[in-house]
Amino acid sequence: MGKRYDKKHRLLKTGETERADGYYTYRWTSRDGKRHSVTTSTLEELREKEEEIQRDTSDGIRSDSQNVTVNDLFELWKSLKKGLKDNTFQNYCYMYNQFVAEDIGKLLIRKLKRSDVKRFYNKLADERGLKIATIDNIHTVLHQVLQLAVEDNYVRNNVSDNLLKELKQTHHFDDSHKRGLTVPEQELFLGFLSSEKTQYHHWYPIFTIMTGTGMRVGEICGLRWEDIDLENGMISVSHTLVYYNHAVNGCYFNIHTPKTKAGERQIPMLENVKKAFQQEKAYQEYNNMKCKATVDGYTDFIFINRFGNLQHQGTLNKALRRIIRDCNDAQLSKGKKNPVLLPNFSCHSLRHTFTTRLVEAGVNIKVIQELCGHSSSDVTLDIYTTVTKELKQREFGNFEEKMKQQKQEWGQALELDNEAENEGE
Repeated sequence: MGKRYDKKHRLLKTGETERADGYYTYRWTSRDGKRHSVTTSTLEELREKEEEIQRDTSDGIRSDSQNVTVNDLFELWKSLKKGLKDNTFQNYCYMYNQFVAEDIGKLLIRKLKRSDVKRFYNKLADERGLKIATIDNIHTVLHQVLQLAVEDNYVRNNVSDNLLKELKQTHHFDDSHKRGLTVPEQELFLGFLSSEKTQYHHWYPIFTIMTGTGMRVGEICGLRWEDIDLENGMISVSHTLVYYNHAVNGCYFNIHTPKTKAGERQIPMLENVKKAFQQEKAYQEYNNMKCKATVDGYTDFIFINRFGNLQHQGTLNKALRRIIRDCNDAQLSKGKKNPVLLPNFSCHSLRHTFTTRLVEAGVNIKVIQELCGHSSSDVTLDIYTTVTKELKQREFGNFEEKMKQQKQEWGQALELDNEAENEGE
């Protein structure tokens, strides 16, 4: 085949042609034997495209990736994802459909840039006001979808790598980490619930047990009377009660095994925890309350409402919001200067409170990990490091205050000595 030139007498390469309307086309055959073409308005632009195509071919990037969107990859991810608990999988799908699908999900995977994802995360934090925990969940599923794109040769690299870490740093999310209640806050909280005068007295057992065991809310709600040994003071954790929106038939309860082997554990009862179980039992017997629920063959659950139905995280957190409000109102009505007030917190904060008390008491890290059912020591170490740092800061603050007080006492003593010397003269 002879040499070919365009109208400007430039030599055309193999696969290049100039059309009658002045546009340029490049045609090539991919490894799967399919013919492809790309058209541009200039030869310079066409050759940039050719270089990109050749680089993709060399790197093994799929030729059919040109028109694939992030949403297309999400559908592929859904069909391939196995091994997740159904509630976790449904939560991931909800997060994606709620926040990603109508935003960057519509973008072509080949066109998606790191700045697009970064801008998307900033919008979630700044404009939509999402908490870091929610953005973390969104990132988890989006990162997996984009990683699938890498593994299946749609793109070279995962543009979302380390972006969540950057977001936390720029927005100072790490500075507002979840913390447990302080000792005064914990005493105020449980003291308020323990009073028989309050309308919230019936919540005292479950929140005392949460605070004194560090169990997850699903583990607490899933406890049956046969799971506790009051005589020997032991709690057996072997399953969790979950309430979530299923793909079919909407919201209902299921029993799941713990996500990891570490979740199955024995927890010794503190004395106030044992008394809380006994109090709950006496309360139900007095009010003739019986568990009416059966979930996946499990029944005789400990924590039920007055109708015999099950408790779950939503109702417990709703109760906490009312308790916090009324407890703080009661504190403020006393007219004391700088009263202890409860911060806004959730059921999970009580798990963190338990861990914090263990760290403050100097309990071994390995023991804390086993009691809390952490699958990785990294989780325990992260909490341990944070709490230890706060404890040091508090102790140092107390030390500094004592030094100031001692300095004042020395000054006063020195003044008295000087006055005594002056009088002696």
